[in-house]
Amino acid sequence: MSQIEGRLGSAVPEDERPVVLPDAFEQARGIEPDEDVARWLRRHYASAVTIVTSFSDEGLFGVTVSAFAYISLEPLLVLVALGNDSQTGERIVASGSFGVSLLTNRHRFVADRFAGRAPLVDRRFSDVPHLMARTGSPLLADAIAWLDCRLESAQPGGDHTIYVGRALAVGHGTGDEEDPLLYFNSRYARLS
Repeated sequence: MSQIEGRLGSAVPEDERPVVLPDAFEQARGIEPDEDVARWLRRHYASAVTIVTSFSDEGLFGVTVSAFAYISLEPLLVLVALGNDSQTGERIVASGSFGVSLLTNRHRFVADRFAGRAPLVDRRFSDVPHLMARTGSPLLADAIAWLDCRLESAQPGGDHTIYVGRALAVGHGTGDEEDPLLYFNSRYARLS
């Protein structure tokens, strides 16, 4: 999902911009990818929706992210990709840690808030049920599960930065694990 973080209404969200594909895209030989093709591909890849969080002296920070993946089981390593201008990304580097909360279908409004598409969450997370991780990152208490991660590396990845974290602690929230929030074709979805 695009990284808006508070620039509400300033532009059309990245995932909602029109995509124009050349005729050759549907032919067996393929085409060289451009921004429209990349956006189309991303829209047609179903992914889980997460909130990635961190902190600083200014408060708590979070952003809705669908670019999350597991890298390794032993040790448990995960990655998140955030836009290069992400305030949360800056806090991850400064604090050396981040949290990941796996959302349920009931979190649609919360996901919109952390994406900057609804009234923003304040820097104290005062109206978001959360707990504080060992590292200091906030974690959504009603998520399916959460991970408290130490930053292992931050690598440039085009218009995004890839943050790799080692899970120091994981937990099961109060969210319904049978009803994860998914993102597909520029909108939220659920398992059937």
